[in-house]
Amino acid sequence: MQVKEIMTSKPEFLLTTATITEAAKKMRELDTGFLPIGDKEKDKIVGILTDRDLVISALANKNPLDTPVKNVMHKDVWYCFESDDVKKAHESMKEKKIRRLIVLNKDKKLSGVLSLGDIALHCDTKLSGEALKKISVH
Repeated sequence: MQVKEIMTSKPEFLLTTATITEAAKKMRELDTGFLPIGDKEKDKIVGILTDRDLVISALANKNPLDTPVKNVMHKDVWYCFESDDVKKAHESMKEKKIRRLIVLNKDKKLSGVLSLGDIALHCDTKLSGEALKKISVH
């Protein structure tokens, strides 16, 4: 099974210039805890932001409402391709101890997001359970 068959397509994203307040509002609106962060000039995804990043940032910074997401985002963007086999993407998630992967098309443009939830819903639950167990070990 290919990643494109089970991923969440056309995900929303924010630009690096957005504030963490804007990010929090977007996450609430979309009912998600994860957003890709894009750079308009580079025309690519340059980071990811989680709800956990927002909480830590808001509590640690003196002016949290105006903090740009580029200051708190993860700059390591782990990704797979639409045409990748789900098992390959699953192995990557286990290795990197992450719950979500950015999905790129053949032109390396944002196409979707693959989550452990997607794998649990559409594949053998043993797969997602294995990944979650590996991710949860500190």
